[in-house]
Amino acid sequence: MKKANQNIRDYAAKKGVYFWEIAMKLGISEPTITRWMRVELPVDKRREIEQIISDIAATKSQSE
Repeated sequence: MKKANQNIRDYAAKKGVYFWEIAMKLGISEPTITRWMRVELPVDKRREIEQIISDIAATKSQSE
């Protein structure tokens, strides 16, 4: 069975971004984002998180 928000999970894994990093950018705790991921997120929230993942990944690649 496919998990909720699998596209976000896959994208974060592909970019090497952890949920705790996303949570920090959102100003929430890691357990909160973990709970959010249990059910499909609204499109606007998914896009926001995808953008955050991209931003974190870009920052990481610059520091390497």
